[in-house]
Amino acid sequence: MAMSKTTNTYNRQNWEDSEFPILCQTCLGDNPYVRMIKERYGKECKICTRPFTIFRWCPGARMRFKKTEICQTCSKLKNVCQTCLLDLEYGLPTQVRDAALKIQDRIPESDVNKEYYIQTIESQLKAGGDSTVAAGTVGKSLAASDILAKLARTAPYYKRNLPHICSFWVKGECKRGEECPYRHDKPVEPDDPLSEQNIRDRYYGRNDPVADKLMKRAASIPKLEPPEDKTITTLYVGNLGEHLTEVDIRDNFYHYGEIRSVSLVPRQQCAFVQYTKRAAAELAAEKTFNKLILGGKKLTIKWAHSQAKSTAYAQSSVPRGNRIFDPVPGLPGQLPMPPNPNDYFNLQASEMAVLPAGMKIHQLPPGLIPGAPTGGYSQMYSQPTGAGPSGTASAGHVMVPPAAIANPGGMQTMHYPSQDPARLGALKK
Repeated sequence: MAMSKTTNTYNRQNWEDSEFPILCQTCLGDNPYVRMIKERYGKECKICTRPFTIFRWCPGARMRFKKTEICQTCSKLKNVCQTCLLDLEYGLPTQVRDAALKIQDRIPESDVNKEYYIQTIESQLKAGGDSTVAAGTVGKSLAASDILAKLARTAPYYKRNLPHICSFWVKGECKRGEECPYRHDKPVEPDDPLSEQNIRDRYYGRNDPVADKLMKRAASIPKLEPPEDKTITTLYVGNLGEHLTEVDIRDNFYHYGEIRSVSLVPRQQCAFVQYTKRAAAELAAEKTFNKLILGGKKLTIKWAHSQAKSTAYAQSSVPRGNRIFDPVPGLPGQLPMPPNPNDYFNLQASEMAVLPAGMKIHQLPPGLIPGAPTGGYSQMYSQPTGAGPSGTASAGHVMVPPAAIANPGGMQTMHYPSQDPARLGALKK
């Protein structure tokens, strides 16, 4: 029986008596027929210093014996296990849980205030039942957290129940051999912060090395950052497979907000889900990133690329002929324009030659025919009936520039009609 000199020693009504402890599955062990030793008021609680009923048991074969460390009232206040003081819902330290859920701990730590606070909370718990948590206390977390869900263990971690390391075996003096109830393993480094754990620090959520390690791991978890462009409300869903349909995608995304359209691309095995509001798209991206599994496959969630630049450029009010394009490196300079816009070969009238026999040309520009009136087209030429003497042209023939056949020395550079920007439609709207 605990012999305390505080007011709890004389006020036996505050002593706690229970029939079964509040434990997590890891501390309880994998044996469904566990045998426990119960002792009423066998020890003081390490948080509130009140005598309470302690339990002692072995969680499994080749495991060390475990016992309860805090009373059930302190356990209900923080929703933690009486032995390991980890959260019962997530199996994480209270410091990690309170930081993720943004909970402010208001439990006093001084002796007088803590005793009065515990008595008040215990009376409220008895009046409202064990399932009701008094106002202003921490208790069970009512809101779910994605960070806690990622860090939480999905299965019990029974390795935590292994025996302590045998100090005699480390010195080489253990003579028990296999009958030694302690573990014969090499100890961890003496500077390891995990070896410096305190029950009070873990309960109040401060200076917990295990919590610091888990919070560093949470900081390294990849996140899907929303784009800066607020007009983007479309999510890319990849790795769909061949059997998922548009209905399956809509059924898993509609409860995050109103969907404007779902575009399925079977060839690429992906889809695009567009929401009407940006807040709905951000909520869907947060809830489904690295979590959504459909058809036995983990889907890839990303933000779609913005099309604002391309649409704004296409809908620009600047005329097509007045746009300024970026120069392409490696191209020659601007070509000189001929004095006569209709003279594509930049030739004089004396440089004309006879068209070969058998060729007919229709509607030649007047600049290529000597003596033709300006602003009109030449007459229609028909198939020649015969060839004239050498150096002369018969009826139906026309004089053409010899530069079309060969480029004699001393002439200017030839410019083809295809090089004229006006003929390529660049100035058309």
